[in-house]
Amino acid sequence: MLQTENNYAFIDSQNVNLGVQSLGWRLSYRKFYAYLKEKYAVKRAYLFIGFIAKNQKLYNRLSEAGFELVFKPTKIGSDGRIKGNVDSDLVLKTITELPFYDKAIIASNDGDFYSLVQYLNEKGRLEVVLSPNKKYCSTLLHRTAKGKIHFMNNMRDELEYN
Repeated sequence: MLQTENNYAFIDSQNVNLGVQSLGWRLSYRKFYAYLKEKYAVKRAYLFIGFIAKNQKLYNRLSEAGFELVFKPTKIGSDGRIKGNVDSDLVLKTITELPFYDKAIIASNDGDFYSLVQYLNEKGRLEVVLSPNKKYCSTLLHRTAKGKIHFMNNMRDELEYN
């Protein structure tokens, strides 16, 4: 790949975080940002995340690592867990930014991104789908990414938070 490319990453933060944790390790977002820049020539990395005021220090660290945070108000789900529901925001941002980047990197396991991945792939604008855990990756993403899906299962040595 040419390093002159201008690629953008669109990251479902909760999905990536929980997917990596299910593998038994924690993601270093600083290393992840460096990986995206080096491997995929990412110029902008949007991290979609639910906003919780007490997490301001975390948000500061993520911004300092290079991510552009896109906040979504949170709510308490019926199971008592906090939910951000960032999917529609990620899709909208990916499409509205389309004139400004060459290829998209989508980071998520979520089958809700099937149509987005299919659209980007059909237009020749999908670089890769980064799935945090192969075991939990939607079969819809497998089908629509058509070989442009990479799993983070074997990236522990590169991306683990120490």
